[in-house]
Amino acid sequence: MKKFLLLVLICFIQNTFSQTVSKGKSTENKTEAPAKNNMQRADEDNQVYNSAGIDVGPEFPGGIKALDAFIKQNFKNPKPGLKGKIYTTFVVEKDGSLSDIKILRDLGHETGAEALRVLQLSPKWSPGKQNNKIVRVLFSVPVIID
Repeated sequence: MKKFLLLVLICFIQNTFSQTVSKGKSTENKTEAPAKNNMQRADEDNQVYNSAGIDVGPEFPGGIKALDAFIKQNFKNPKPGLKGKIYTTFVVEKDGSLSDIKILRDLGHETGAEALRVLQLSPKWSPGKQNNKIVRVLFSVPVIID
């Protein structure tokens, strides 16, 4: 009970002494407003969308089956007989290139590095669209090793 009361007291003190801006007073300079709007637009242009929440998702040339075929053709299994899934994420840029490729989980034996190499070889994708505007999209792909 003492810990709970202490937590409530800390929250109350933090709320009391936190910075607030009065409704009638503005802290920003009027001449900086256009620059701030330009920065906000730049941030919106570089925003990365989740593939589940956009109108048209990015697509590998030829679809998912073509992506699987591309991976099977280019992936060199570092340890013969090794099977499983390598989980990857990457950003499909506005021009269709892949960036920020990350290996979330691999099978060991340098399979993550090989999956990274193969994804870097990938041809340009068709980019995703949100409200008829081309956007950057975060995409996840499991690389299946047979």
